[in-house]
Amino acid sequence: MFILLALIAVLVGALIGTVGVGGILLIPALNGFADLPIHVSMGTSLFSFIFTGVLGTWLYQRHGSIDWGITIPVCAGALLSGYAGALCNGYASPRLLGVLLGVVIIFAGIYALLPPHQNSPENHNRRRLPLLLGIGALVGFGSGLTGVGGPVLSVPLMVILGFAPLTAIATSQVIQITAALSGTLGNVSNGAINFSVASWVTVLELGGVILGARLAHTVSTATLKKTVSVVCILVGSFVLARELLQF
Repeated sequence: MFILLALIAVLVGALIGTVGVGGILLIPALNGFADLPIHVSMGTSLFSFIFTGVLGTWLYQRHGSIDWGITIPVCAGALLSGYAGALCNGYASPRLLGVLLGVVIIFAGIYALLPPHQNSPENHNRRRLPLLLGIGALVGFGSGLTGVGGPVLSVPLMVILGFAPLTAIATSQVIQITAALSGTLGNVSNGAINFSVASWVTVLELGGVILGARLAHTVSTATLKKTVSVVCILVGSFVLARELLQF
C-alpha cells in the first residue's frame, strides 16, 4: 500500500508540473491506500498543494509563462472564497463529497479530450476583471469544498472560456498556492489534515513536479493530456459508482 501511494504521489506531482491537472488523483489514493477518511484525505491533499504550487510557480516563471495581469485577479477571487468552501466541507456528508469528487474527476478527464478554444478574452479589458474574479471565486470555493486544488477546476474553466491553454496552465500553478492556503485554514479548524502523511507525500509530489516540468519540454503535451483524461475518467467513474451504490 505504501509503495502504491508513493508512486501515485510522484505521478500526481508529474501531472501537476506538466499539464496542471493531476492533484485529483491523490484524494482517492489517500482514502484507499492510507485509510484516511474522505474529509481528511481532501484536507491532507489540499495542504500538499501549497508546496507543489510554490515549486510549479517558480518553474513556470523561469520560462516566462505566467501572465500576472490575469493570474493576480484569479488568485484574489480564490483567496476570498476558499476558506468558505473548506468550512462547508466540514458540514457536508462524506457520501455527498464522494459523489462531487467523482463528478469533478470525470469532468476534468473529459475536458482533457476537448480541443483548445481559439477565441481568447485575454485582451478584452472592460469585462476581464469581473470575469477573472468570478473564475477565482468559483475555483477557490470548489477547491476548499472538495479538496481537489485549484488547477483541476481553473484549467478547464479558463480554457472553456477561451483563454489560451498555456495561460491557463501557468495560472493554475499560482492559484494552487492561494486556493490551498485559504482552504487549509478552514481544514485546520476542522482538524481535517493528517500532517504525518502529508509530510512524506508532499516530498514525493515535489519530485514529481520537477520531473513533470522537464517532461513538458520533451514529451507531447497532447499525448500527456490524453493519458490524464483516461486516468481521470476511470478513477472518477470508480469513485462515483462506489458512492452511488451505497445509497
